Amino acid sequence: MFRHPGKHTLIALALASAAVTAQADTFNRIATFANIHNLPAGSDVTTETSAEIIAATHDGNSLVYSDSPLGGIGFIDIKNASKPKPGGFVSLNGEPTSVAVTTNTVLAGVNTSESYTKPSGKLVSLTLTDHKISQSCDLGGQPDSVAVSKDEKYVAVAIENERDEDLNDGALPQLPAGFLTIFPLKNGQPMCDQMKKVELTGLAAIGSEDPEPEFVDFNDNNEIVVTLQENNHIVIVAAESGKVINHFSAGSAELTMIDTKKDKAFDFSQTQTRLREPDSVKWIDSDRFVTANEGDFQGGSRGFTIFHKNGDVMYESGSDFEHKVIATGHYPDKRSGKKGNEPEGVAIGTFGDETYIFILSERASMIGVYRDTGKAPEFIQMLPSGIAPESAVTIPSRNLLISANEKDLIEDKGPRAHVMIYELSDKEAAYPQLISQQNSEGMPIGWGALSGLTADPKTAGKLFAVNDSFYANQPTIFTIDATQKPAIITQAMTVTRNGKPAKKLDLEGISIDGENGFWLASEGNAKKEVPHAIYHVTPNGEIDKTINFPASLLTHQQRFGAEGITQVGDTLWIAIQREWSDDPKGRVKLLAYNLKTEQWGAVHYPLEKATSGWVGLSEITAYNGALYIIERDNQLDENATIKQLCKVNLAGLKPAPIGGKLPVVTKEQVRNFIPDLKSLKGYVTDKIEGFAIDASGQAFAVTDNDGVDDSSGETLFFAAGQL
Repeated sequence: MFRHPGKHTLIALALASAAVTAQADTFNRIATFANIHNLPAGSDVTTETSAEIIAATHDGNSLVYSDSPLGGIGFIDIKNASKPKPGGFVSLNGEPTSVAVTTNTVLAGVNTSESYTKPSGKLVSLTLTDHKISQSCDLGGQPDSVAVSKDEKYVAVAIENERDEDLNDGALPQLPAGFLTIFPLKNGQPMCDQMKKVELTGLAAIGSEDPEPEFVDFNDNNEIVVTLQENNHIVIVAAESGKVINHFSAGSAELTMIDTKKDKAFDFSQTQTRLREPDSVKWIDSDRFVTANEGDFQGGSRGFTIFHKNGDVMYESGSDFEHKVIATGHYPDKRSGKKGNEPEGVAIGTFGDETYIFILSERASMIGVYRDTGKAPEFIQMLPSGIAPESAVTIPSRNLLISANEKDLIEDKGPRAHVMIYELSDKEAAYPQLISQQNSEGMPIGWGALSGLTADPKTAGKLFAVNDSFYANQPTIFTIDATQKPAIITQAMTVTRNGKPAKKLDLEGISIDGENGFWLASEGNAKKEVPHAIYHVTPNGEIDKTINFPASLLTHQQRFGAEGITQVGDTLWIAIQREWSDDPKGRVKLLAYNLKTEQWGAVHYPLEKATSGWVGLSEITAYNGALYIIERDNQLDENATIKQLCKVNLAGLKPAPIGGKLPVVTKEQVRNFIPDLKSLKGYVTDKIEGFAIDASGQAFAVTDNDGVDDSSGETLFFAAGQL
């Protein structure tokens, strides 16, 4: 272990302090592998893929994951963990639901069901040496989770026989009932003719006649823990005999300071009591196990629980895990009315003398890292997981953690499904780079979709940011203390009109007015009746002046409007994101509004040529006789090529009247942001949208995480040099 107390720092995201504590040993992402690199030869690159359940070979050099959409399992070569390589793909003629690994085989549960009422499946064995199918056992139902005992004597398969969620609102019962199967193993091969079928009916108080086992895991005593997610129940089974040795209700959890409404705003004043509906489960030792309580039918308790196998609750996270998600800007408001961040996966790993618990949040796309203490676990850090983590595996011999992320956003032109690799070391945590503290009422400050940035002209490291229309019912100005690491959002001030949260805004830019107030640029959208306009707000956030775009400009309006604003003397400069109908292709307007004369003018900014998609502007900031402008394409990951900061000198910059020929400015690239966007070893985001230069000349930049909607939720906030 790397233990040097006080030498490095990691993040304590407890909302009570949002402080940085001195402690060593943290995980950092070192690589990302996109599943499309494992597509079979001749496949269209647009083919949907997924990485769901993942396992590692015993030598720690290869990964195996189930890919349901593609109908098989993929292999990844991680001999060099920082540079993973495709290891091949094997079709299984069905829908793989889970994989597990023995010393020399891969075992996969494969769903072959004709319908919900006629479920079927098989347990398939493949040899690790050549990836050839060597055995196939009929399971008598639709499999979900697969697990192998540590001594490799047994394999257990949860036969879920899942319900049709569109039938009777998904209510139980929906027969046939699920059950558990146990096979003895011989040299890694299941003995098909010796399958034990363990009936689980009559145990749970909820849906007693229709158990739906979700996840299984073995302890060192070859006892199997089985979660019945929809049934709010947990069962312990002896593998050798197939006997149920204990079972108990998963109970319920009390939740405080949570948001229960999907309403484009954060309100963490609600409370709930929700049934625990445990999804993934992992033994911590032979007596204790941890469940991720995603919820499915009636539950959604938003956290995780540590149980003793006798049924005692040893620890309940309550709302604490969700609060840590909120503090990192990953809270998915669109899931507020259902199950919040939805913890789904669990992994356990003993690294040296320390046992770590990893909690995977499906909707927040985060991994919470905890150290087992035997009592309440010690929170260590939050990791960016990639989109929709389904499972994770640890390789302690190599200090590695790996997450499998199932979401493939090919239809939305978003990130592809991927596997992410993390390494434990004594380096400081690279993420998160921005967190929030609690507000004056003790509630977490929710944030996300940061779309504009500005700096206090007098105080170094004091910045202000705005969110965009993803939070249309809560337009907000955030105060950021960038002298901390990570930077801290210390305040959130709602932008109001007549004392109420202002509507019909899409805030994309912010500038200090020199008198403790702000200028805000709002991007219009005629279809949604959102006007293109500039707003002045008081130090208390109240809109006291509106500057509408002139008719001569609006005649040519497009959806992509104001993306940044900055004040130079008596002039407001506004960056328009893309060409409007009166602009030549490849040229976009920088608008100038004179506060004294109330006259509009403009110049043209020459855009880089897009290799795919489009190129536009995202921010404008004035500093030391120049305008600094973010120019970017709308591409991400491997297709991202243009993410740059350019400089336009103000000297001689004379805006011309709108409607006539506009002068074309000369730009100079001063920073390529792509290395910054690659620094966390994830996928390159498309939206770098905020840039500011503080009182000391230090530049800062921030990305827009789209409110965690079809996004990993990651926000990069970083220093960008002295200017």
